[in-house]
Amino acid sequence: MTERATVDMWFDPLCPWAWMTSRWLLEVEKVRPLDVRFNVMSLSVLNSGRDLPEHYQQLMEKGWGPVRVCIAAAEAAGPQVLRDLYTALGTRIHLQKYELDEKLLTEALAEVGLDPALAAAANSDAHDEALRASHNAGMKPVGTDVGTPVIHAPGPVAGETVAFFGPVVTPAPKGEAAGRLWDGVLLVAGTPGFFELKRSRDIGPIFD
Repeated sequence: MTERATVDMWFDPLCPWAWMTSRWLLEVEKVRPLDVRFNVMSLSVLNSGRDLPEHYQQLMEKGWGPVRVCIAAAEAAGPQVLRDLYTALGTRIHLQKYELDEKLLTEALAEVGLDPALAAAANSDAHDEALRASHNAGMKPVGTDVGTPVIHAPGPVAGETVAFFGPVVTPAPKGEAAGRLWDGVLLVAGTPGFFELKRSRDIGPIFD
């Protein structure tokens, strides 16, 4: 990319790997001509109706709250608010180990200058149609056998977009290392017929 471009990332605040990828993308912004735009997907929507282990099913039930609040916040203040709100939520969830409760939501909303009353959206289905629309917009190009993070980026041909799951990486690269990873990811994702490059994970996310 030679001109500054917009890259879209779909996140669920629950996912630690999406959090790692988002922190990497914010580093990439500093060294490559791109701006990251954040969008909401939902692991609770993705896994709806699936046969899940009990502990994961309980997590998915709790997971509706944060994504509903994200959608409500975007509708109230514009989608650009998701960038800071995701950081406020993710910092509390992944670094400070908050429970997925009202305290988490009201504190994150207040931090980014939003009305803490928006936290009430967590227990309402009023925004579910918009949530599903956002989710589907992110997932349609990559399918439903992946989760988050999902990224849509400008393709190698002008006017085309490439969409992919990942990368799953820890710790999040910084500086030029972040830029080099972006260059490589964009290269393989933009190759026609390329689908997968994977190896077993032997460590969990490293938050630093």
